Amino acid sequence: MKKRILSVILLSGMILSTASNLTLVSATDYEAQIAAKEATISTLSAEQSAAKEQVTAIKAQVASLQNEKAKLEEENKRLEAESERLIAEIKELSDKIIARTESLKNQARSAQQNGGATNYISAIIDADSISDAIGRIAAIREVVSANESMLKQQEEDKALLETKQEENQAAINTVWENQRTLAANEVSLKTQQAELEVAQINLAAQLTTVESEKSALLQEKAAAEAAAAAAAAAEKAAREQAAAATAAQAQSAQSVQAVVHTPAIQATPSVAVSSSQAAPVVASSPAKVTYSAANTYPAGQCTWGVKALAPWVGNYWGNAGQWLGSARSAGYSTGTTPQVGSVAVWTNSYYGHVAVVTAVHPDGTIEVMECNMDGSGTQPIANYRGAFSPNSVAGYIYP
Repeated sequence: MKKRILSVILLSGMILSTASNLTLVSATDYEAQIAAKEATISTLSAEQSAAKEQVTAIKAQVASLQNEKAKLEEENKRLEAESERLIAEIKELSDKIIARTESLKNQARSAQQNGGATNYISAIIDADSISDAIGRIAAIREVVSANESMLKQQEEDKALLETKQEENQAAINTVWENQRTLAANEVSLKTQQAELEVAQINLAAQLTTVESEKSALLQEKAAAEAAAAAAAAAEKAAREQAAAATAAQAQSAQSVQAVVHTPAIQATPSVAVSSSQAAPVVASSPAKVTYSAANTYPAGQCTWGVKALAPWVGNYWGNAGQWLGSARSAGYSTGTTPQVGSVAVWTNSYYGHVAVVTAVHPDGTIEVMECNMDGSGTQPIANYRGAFSPNSVAGYIYP
């Protein structure tokens, strides 16, 4: 009996001891889990704070780019309106200068044919009376005074024309630079927006507690990161392409500078030119394109290319469509017959187009050197067309 009681007591002690150990282990396990959860919560809080800061920063960058885009577009509208006004004023002044120049030429021819001052003296000597002679002297004075006034007005209008042409060219150049900045900012904006989407998805993934949702968000995040990487690569490629195009323009300008001054481009018999024969040839010597007093036109535009090929062309002549009027007002001859070395002018679009004639063939076709045929500003100077009919050319400016 005593052995059975002792056994029960020992068994009871073992059970109590085991229960105590289980209670201790269970408490320890919960504390570890709670500590782990608290550590996870703390880590997530810090990550969420960092993610929120990243989202805020990228949103600010996107807003800044959008704001700059709006400002540049508004400035371009203003500058284009200003250019329209200046173009109208330039045309009016050019017409006056051309008409006045023709009138002065006619007077000079008449004076040369009729004896000039001799006729004035004869008119006074042949007067019927002193009062008639005085009247004729007064009339001659009025004619001379009118001519002097015309010459003075001619000089004033020429000076005013030059000022307006410079203002117009500055507006054109600024619009072109703004367009290039807008194009670059558009690529950057897409990159920033893609990165913003990544940051927002990353934040959402951190905040969710449902594994399935988190998994889906992580997949979206991976896709968004791939899109952001692709956008960044596209931005880099666009910048490299723009830099390469600018360098190519300068290279081609240097390599073809002498083309219109060499016998190789004189008028020669022609044969049919296929598209493969008309493929452009671009120089490869490196150079940096910058605006300068020697060429004030927007780099990469057709006007810039013609000025690079034909340095005798004036600066500040405006868009290509204005060149015929600007050239006439500057004293250059214009016409409808193509000549090697002359500038061909097209006016069948808002901006127009210009090129340098490098060959005139017996069949009436011509060849030209030009750039920016597609309006992108990235085409270097080259012979893109081969021999073609000049029916669409509005006129030519002769050196």
